[in-house]
Amino acid sequence: MAAKTDTAKCTGCGNCVEVCPVEAIVLKDDKAAIDADTCVDCGTCVDECPVEAISMD
Repeated sequence: MAAKTDTAKCTGCGNCVEVCPVEAIVLKDDKAAIDADTCVDCGTCVDECPVEAISMD
């Protein structure tokens, strides 16, 4: 299952964009947007998010 962003928590810092190995994340309207078709479920973004706005559920 692809990572998901809680847009209420996301601050748009871009940390997840920088660490995504497959470039599945972009900032859209200053929030992380994850392309589920590109995401490889590695969890790197989850570990990198300082506000715990990304989950793998």
